[in-house]
Amino acid sequence: MNKNLELLDVVALLTDIPEKHLVKGQVGTIVEIHHNNFYEVEFCNNTGETIAMFAVKSNKLLHLHYDLKKAG
Repeated sequence: MNKNLELLDVVALLTDIPEKHLVKGQVGTIVEIHHNNFYEVEFCNNTGETIAMFAVKSNKLLHLHYDLKKAG
């Protein structure tokens, strides 16, 4: 799952991360790619201020798309 994530991709959390005060659906941007399917994701508020930034395993992320993608 999510093997095609790249730098600056927009993602959403698939689970709550209570210790970071983030909830399922929180939107972030990949800012660094780590080994073993971990991605550094920056989460910002509505004014662009960083509210959290940490490594997240790919299975906890949903890749969001703005352009049309064909299913399959």
